[in-house]
Amino acid sequence: MLTRRADFLAANRGLRNAGPGFVLLTHPNGGQGVRYGITVTRKIGNAVVRNRMKRRFRELLRAALPARGLADTDHVLIGRDGGIERDFARLAEELDRALARAGEGRGDPRRGRGRRGSPKRT
Repeated sequence: MLTRRADFLAANRGLRNAGPGFVLLTHPNGGQGVRYGITVTRKIGNAVVRNRMKRRFRELLRAALPARGLADTDHVLIGRDGGIERDFARLAEELDRALARAGEGRGDPRRGRGRRGSPKRT
């Protein structure tokens, strides 16, 4: 399990696969095995909602990563607004699809990062 901020930041430099309920980030970790991390921001809801979403994500990853996880790769799930209402089976299908895309080396294009990444206005 990922716990250090540096590991999450490193994963952010990897492939990004977005779905309606979550965003999956994958990044090679240099031979440290299959690791995972979960992030759910306060924007999603109160502590009860965030913890419920994290429990669902942990169960998804526990079922999917041993068979379909990428070897020696960090996997980070970032919760999205619609993730808490989505059917668990549908989330599992979306995770399988995202892991398959990451395994093929395909990811979604990067978006602008707000003020830090946007060009300077004149």
